[in-house]
Amino acid sequence: MISPKLVECGRHLNIELLTLCEVASVSGKAGDFSVSIRQHPRFIDPEKCIACGMCAEKCPRRIPDPYNTGLAQRKAAYLKFGQTVPLKYAIDADSCIYLTKGKCGACKKFCPTGAVNFEDKESIREVKAGAIVLAPGYTPYDPFGQDIYGLGHIPDVVTGLQYERLLSPAGPCLGHITRLSDHREPKKIAWLQCVGSRNINRGDNGYCSAVCCMYAVKQALVTKEHLPAPEVSQTIFYMDMRCHGKEFERYYNQAKERGVRFVRARPHTIEAGPSGAGVIVHFATDEGKRETEFFDMLVLSTGLSISPETSKLAEMLNVTLDRYRFAEASSFAPVAGSSPGIYVTGAFAGPKDIPQAVTEASAAAAGVSQFLSESRNTLVKEKVYPAEKDVSAEEARVGVFVCSCGINIAGVIDVKALAEYAKTLPGVVFVENNLFTCSTDTQVLMAQKIREHNLNRIVVAACTPRTHEAVFQDTLKEGGLNPYLVEMANIRNQNSWVHAKDPVRATRKAFDQVRMAVAKVCRDESLEKLKVTVVPKGLVVGGGVAGMNAALSLAEQGFDVTLVEREAELGGNARRMDQTWRGEDVAAYLSDLVAKVTQNSRITVLKNARVLSCEGSVGDFTSRVDVAGKEVSVNYGAAVLAIGGKEFQPTEYLFGQDPRVFTQLGFDDLLRKSPDKGTVAQSVVFIQCVGSREPERPYCSRVCCTHTAKSALALKKKNPDTNVYVLYRDVRTYGLREDLYREARSKGVFYIRYTLDEKPEAFVKDGELYVAVRDHILGSRLAIPADYLVLASAVLAPGETELVEVYKCGLNTDGFLNEAHPKLRPVDMMAEGVFVAGLCHYPKPLEETVAQAQAAAGRAGVLLSRKVLELSGVVSKHNRDICMSCLACFRLCPYGSPYIAEDGRVSHNQLKCTGCGICAGVCPAKAFQVRHYRDDQIFAMIDAFAEGALAKNPG
Repeated sequence: MISPKLVECGRHLNIELLTLCEVASVSGKAGDFSVSIRQHPRFIDPEKCIACGMCAEKCPRRIPDPYNTGLAQRKAAYLKFGQTVPLKYAIDADSCIYLTKGKCGACKKFCPTGAVNFEDKESIREVKAGAIVLAPGYTPYDPFGQDIYGLGHIPDVVTGLQYERLLSPAGPCLGHITRLSDHREPKKIAWLQCVGSRNINRGDNGYCSAVCCMYAVKQALVTKEHLPAPEVSQTIFYMDMRCHGKEFERYYNQAKERGVRFVRARPHTIEAGPSGAGVIVHFATDEGKRETEFFDMLVLSTGLSISPETSKLAEMLNVTLDRYRFAEASSFAPVAGSSPGIYVTGAFAGPKDIPQAVTEASAAAAGVSQFLSESRNTLVKEKVYPAEKDVSAEEARVGVFVCSCGINIAGVIDVKALAEYAKTLPGVVFVENNLFTCSTDTQVLMAQKIREHNLNRIVVAACTPRTHEAVFQDTLKEGGLNPYLVEMANIRNQNSWVHAKDPVRATRKAFDQVRMAVAKVCRDESLEKLKVTVVPKGLVVGGGVAGMNAALSLAEQGFDVTLVEREAELGGNARRMDQTWRGEDVAAYLSDLVAKVTQNSRITVLKNARVLSCEGSVGDFTSRVDVAGKEVSVNYGAAVLAIGGKEFQPTEYLFGQDPRVFTQLGFDDLLRKSPDKGTVAQSVVFIQCVGSREPERPYCSRVCCTHTAKSALALKKKNPDTNVYVLYRDVRTYGLREDLYREARSKGVFYIRYTLDEKPEAFVKDGELYVAVRDHILGSRLAIPADYLVLASAVLAPGETELVEVYKCGLNTDGFLNEAHPKLRPVDMMAEGVFVAGLCHYPKPLEETVAQAQAAAGRAGVLLSRKVLELSGVVSKHNRDICMSCLACFRLCPYGSPYIAEDGRVSHNQLKCTGCGICAGVCPAKAFQVRHYRDDQIFAMIDAFAEGALAKNPG
């Protein structure tokens, strides 16, 4: 699947893509940068290239393919990958026979458009910019040549990225996994974690790369889908499983339930198997027993590094780097570079996963929007579409575009047969099979085909409309058609992916899906999108760090904001924090943030307040807010929910029964009020995962391990003789926080692991507090005396059920607010115009909270900067002439769109409607029909399916 965001970037009028480029120099200052960009020669004119592939087909030169990590070959004339944007070929100058030896030239001879230009030269282009965002990414750690791992001399040892390509349907073995030594299907596969991470002896990468544990778990589970035979096994060797993201712990538990074997061990010797095939792994168990095991393949879970080229770029822009060459940033300004006007994001600012990288990208965009707010819209280009054609009186002329999706679809479904079958369907006049129907070039061609063949309906047999429907709707507009005259038959997610082992029946099902889509699209009608005048004001609910940052960001973008805080004081949970994990003063920061918010003329702060209702729709909401017993009305265009979280209050380990037992925040409060108590303590015990990672709350609270390491070091600094014990299940000091864990151990902090089956016990004997735990190294039970016992208790969801109902929020099973899409829309909520930030979304440290708040404000700012907003035309249509006003719709609509009018009868507010269809389903008179999903359209699909079933359609 090609990301719709990639396609959007390639087609966006206000985004200019410069590929094969690097920054040569930067001059000027914030607000007025001059950037010299070195553009390397492509040797193929992108204006003439039609991506026909003839140059690559005729090129005789084969070289290892970097995109497939050297596991396959490509030509000197190449596309980096099949869905690249822009979809234009290039020639590798270092490999081309003509450019290196002056011979060949086959590509130029056979190119049908004359696009090949061997005289192409490097050029310098000057670009003016007010701000710069640095997102140069990372480079995978390369363990090649390190004898301990065997990469390079043991054929069946591969890196995580290489294995990712082996799993890919577009990879070197088309998704059917075979080992490299003899191309046989592997039966036993192992993963080795922390290769190039958490290691100061080889590679000097002491940090945790934060993503490797989860990609190993994912690869193991995906392997089970590719190789489902019961005799195939997956083993993951690890030190600590760091599954700290939202829903990650559940995924980890699912892997264990499905038979993935997790072995806590660090293999010390790796050898080639018999005759060079397979891998022999030597390791020691927890009990100290030496083990030797054979595997068909070993995958090295390699970490993230910063390349020397990225370091040079940072030096050019005066961006300060840390000891690991990641960009330094404050926890209070996580995307602001060390130079004004420069913003850093993604893995360049530290190891992180996709949701956090996307969140930071939106935060950086918000920072730029704040910085350049005075010049907003001065250079914006508006897309102009051709006049929309009226097709209401025309016979259906349907175009069907069947996507191969590489081999995601074509590897299971016979797409050629599907295309031929589509030609036989009533109303179909044009059919085309594309490698990637969603690619930029295919979108251009689709618009051309609409005009050339006078098409007035389109069916796309491809993937999910959830991510791609908007792309195809925009293409219809470019072709002069109404965007609602397209139907998507999801033959990937709902077919090839779930029926991969039965291609014959999958193809038959695809016939059914396309036939049903054609039957419906013939009855589709042009819909007019609803329009709303945007109220350029924001509402932020929650006055903690997340809420205040969101409000401040919106205000600095130029929008008025109302900030609603339930308590009498701003600050939220941060009021109980002293320092960040980096040692930054939270109290001073909080004081400054509160002052900035309360003194900003664009921000209205309502304390002792709560939101009672929400009427209207995205762009024009109205809420009643109770402010200390007095009700006020607030009108706004977008809302950010930042309602925080709360600390779990344990019921075990004598908490609440013995005054020496504290939660982490409670212990911080004690030391803040009485610092001497930390100095005189002789023994302090911390217990991790109290209330987290248990059946009632199967998630990691993310911040506890780092908080404990920081507290332990503070105790050791006050009194080096204090014995500090940390009882843990997995140490999850992810990312750069690993340095804290290493320092704590070097200062003498004792880390003792326990299991969920053998949890520690707290007891009092002769007035003394003790904690009993089984030491897995000694193999015996210890009773540790404790002056204080500190419980790393879980972070809980806020539990604001009233507010959840007001905004129709989606919640996960743990009660945290759900985002619209974890990767594509990590701060948007399903309700349009409502965004989420902070602990109410999921436990996170302060710098991630700030970044998410800024991201939410950035996304809200995109809406608020528009004067008019178009809403979906897929809404319910109400026929008052046949409505009986039985109130069934009024009672059941979750969005309040049906209402009782002044005449006492039911009426309908389309601006509130989301097209969910509940009203149409319950209305006995059929007075409600959902546009685009009318009864006759649905029945047409049912009849088309039945027609195929009765005819036993030819598969």
